[in-house]
Amino acid sequence: MLKPISILLRSFLMFAFVSIAVPLFAASAQKRFLVTDFGAVGDGSTLNTPKIQSAIDQISSKGGGTLVIPKGVFMSGAIFLKPRVHLHLDEGAVIKGSVDRKDYPKMLTRIEGQQIEWLPALINADKVDGLRITGSGTLDGNGVPFWEEFWTRRRANPATTNLDVERPRLALIQNSKDVKISGITFKDSGFWNLHIYRCKGVVVENAKFEVKDGLRAPSSDGIDIDSSQNVTIRGCTFRVDDDAIALKGTKGPFAMADKNSPPVENIRVIDCVFERGHGVLTLGSEGTIIRNVVIERATVVGPIVLMRLKLRPDTPQQYENIHYRDITVNSTGALIEVRPWRQFFDLKGQPPPNSIVRNISMTNVKGSYGSFGEIQGNPNQTTISNIKLENIDVQLKTETLKAVGVKDLRLKNVKVNGKPFTL
Repeated sequence: MLKPISILLRSFLMFAFVSIAVPLFAASAQKRFLVTDFGAVGDGSTLNTPKIQSAIDQISSKGGGTLVIPKGVFMSGAIFLKPRVHLHLDEGAVIKGSVDRKDYPKMLTRIEGQQIEWLPALINADKVDGLRITGSGTLDGNGVPFWEEFWTRRRANPATTNLDVERPRLALIQNSKDVKISGITFKDSGFWNLHIYRCKGVVVENAKFEVKDGLRAPSSDGIDIDSSQNVTIRGCTFRVDDDAIALKGTKGPFAMADKNSPPVENIRVIDCVFERGHGVLTLGSEGTIIRNVVIERATVVGPIVLMRLKLRPDTPQQYENIHYRDITVNSTGALIEVRPWRQFFDLKGQPPPNSIVRNISMTNVKGSYGSFGEIQGNPNQTTISNIKLENIDVQLKTETLKAVGVKDLRLKNVKVNGKPFTL
């Protein structure tokens, strides 16, 4: 029997969306302009925000091109890229974020699923179809003072939230198509590293997201894919102090009506290494509809949760067609963590909404890890169905898989500590 056309089309898009993206990389990008020719100084202390912004504005006025950052440390506050203006960081080049909030003038921006007055990122790009950010240089968020302030305030008041302590992201790319970020190192971001909001056709390749071991860097997510579609992440390395890759939307009982938060769809993560973080590929904590996601050929060498699905009791959520496959693990994390996420939830006087988790799989996993984990939703709210675990051969310190209220949980060829595994 032939499959319905809609199913065939969805399957095609899941694996071919990047190859059919319309190239928008303008020929003008071949024109290269050194930022030092516009008066920027890479001495690690001079504030270069006006010079870098002036360079971007002038390149834009001349029809576009690539702004090149040469070797050196260029201190800056928030800068704003424009259409047809691309950014390249040579080897040894660093754009280092100022630690003075005055260098990030507050503006209406997207944070944690809402538009609020908050700090912009160090690098900002809005409606920049065809954008390229390339090179082997570094975006350095200079985040330590921001982290220390957050933890100081959190110790004084445990109810302190992210929004109470404003911290700049390293990069915000929004409302754009055909974006490519290649080779860049994202280091010590004050908040999220790379925030992709309402974009289509994004490739992030061979990038690094880093926080030194021993440092607590709150909300230093590697990549946040927010309300975006057709995104590929490949060949990247993550060493952060929060989720490595987070798929996000909005939150709250009225979330499904939020037109600023379309579904997260058609996401592929391939050939990446995960060294440190809270979750390898996490759904939430803000999120409504997230579907058609594949992570494959991943290597996990840090104490990180592999499959992390956060289920908010205040938000109607639909997580479906999420697949983890061809994974090698060698650490002490949990393979699966599908469970309620109740941090700062607010029903706003509404009845608890229903959520759906379905068609989730984990296949071809091998190595050593800490625990199998758990699968359970919010009681009387979450329907979890069609979960497949197949071709898994792992050594675990804790063999138990806690599964509560799951319909159609299928295990095939699953071995734990050399023995066939059963619930």
